[in-house]
Amino acid sequence: MRAASALALAAFAASLGMTSPSLAAEPAGDGGGKVATVGRRTITRVELEEHVRPKLIEIENEKYEALREGLDDLVAEELEKQEAKAKGITVDDLQRQEVAAKISAPTDEEIQKLYDENKAQLGGQSLDQIKPRIVEYLKQQKTDQRRAAFIEELKKKYKTTVALRPPVIDIGTAGRPEKGGGPKAPVTIVEFSDYQCPFCSRAEVTVDEVMKVYGDKVRLVYRDFPLPMHPQARPAAEAANCASAQGKFWPYHAKLFANQSALGEDKLKEYAKDVGLDTGKFDQCLATKPFKAAIDKDIADASKVGVTGTPAFFINGRMLSGAQPLDKFKEVIDEELRAKTASR
Repeated sequence: MRAASALALAAFAASLGMTSPSLAAEPAGDGGGKVATVGRRTITRVELEEHVRPKLIEIENEKYEALREGLDDLVAEELEKQEAKAKGITVDDLQRQEVAAKISAPTDEEIQKLYDENKAQLGGQSLDQIKPRIVEYLKQQKTDQRRAAFIEELKKKYKTTVALRPPVIDIGTAGRPEKGGGPKAPVTIVEFSDYQCPFCSRAEVTVDEVMKVYGDKVRLVYRDFPLPMHPQARPAAEAANCASAQGKFWPYHAKLFANQSALGEDKLKEYAKDVGLDTGKFDQCLATKPFKAAIDKDIADASKVGVTGTPAFFINGRMLSGAQPLDKFKEVIDEELRAKTASR
């Protein structure tokens, strides 16, 4: 999974030549009928779609993102046309007045900060060598931010509604650990994560910010998806479930993410003592693994809906992959809150 640590890093890396994968083609077929026969065996369209369900979900999400991006462009263009007409000027003049004239030049501090954040990906180039490209990137970033803000201003002036809805994936909570607003919260976030995953650790900071911003409006449900490449992730998940059995899931959960480089069994037991667990019960739980089936179900459920890496989030069924920034969470959550309000 491509898990970006920050939008600026991802966008800047892209500006240096990174490419995006192409979309896969949709499978052909005839409704729910047969798509192939092998001897006496018939393979149906239903069976085929179930077999490739994760890929189809991924394609559907990519299709929605392409449609939404295109729709946003069309809406923005129309808003600018209407505003330009109202002011009796051209769209180009409007953009110069409302966008170009209202952005500041990148400061030395901003240039240095972006260079430092991306230094490892710049192949040893010095700040002087890369500075013109950084300046150009920051100018474009500021232009995009100002134009986005201007478009939001215009949406308030010219009533704008968007009927296009994203694909929603039915993903249950499976009775797993949760916090926040409870089942009545208008927004439920189901998180699939891995205690040894560095991107997951970064995402935890953002998730904590989300919970502070939205309070009881958001219900957060944690589900396990330990990756095979992380040998200590599964034992850590077992340990967290043992802590949950004693009502201390979230303190123990935080302890694990704060100590990703030390998840050996001795440390798992030490953390249990640190958060005030009954160590005898915890040690027995860790040895007998009573939550194996629950973790296996988490992994199976995630795989069925297209999760291939961590972290992965489902916000009211809308998939959000990777360590996304707070603004991306807010964008989706705010849309869901508006949709809930509109449906009342």
